[in-house]
Amino acid sequence: MAAKLKKGDKVVVLAGKDKGRQGEIQQVFPKENKAVVEGVNVAIRHTKQSAQSQGGRIPKAMPIDLSNLALLDSNGKATRVGFRTEKGEKIRFAKTTGEAL
Repeated sequence: MAAKLKKGDKVVVLAGKDKGRQGEIQQVFPKENKAVVEGVNVAIRHTKQSAQSQGGRIPKAMPIDLSNLALLDSNGKATRVGFRTEKGEKIRFAKTTGEAL
């Protein structure tokens, strides 16, 4: 099945502690059905100092389930994603506005 959410998409969180927050998808894990969104689901990781990096408490964005994310349309509202064929190509489109993504 084609991916409804891809890297670089602007999304809004629908459920969980970060409900209502918006961000851009940085990484997608299709097998786990999860994605890493910038500034969402941030955990503090304690790292030891090494020659390459400074140690301390480093904030890190953790994966969030794709079912808790919705794509933002051009109006800035959450929308579902549909597929249709135009000129022989399969494209994604926003269900609320109908425009191609």
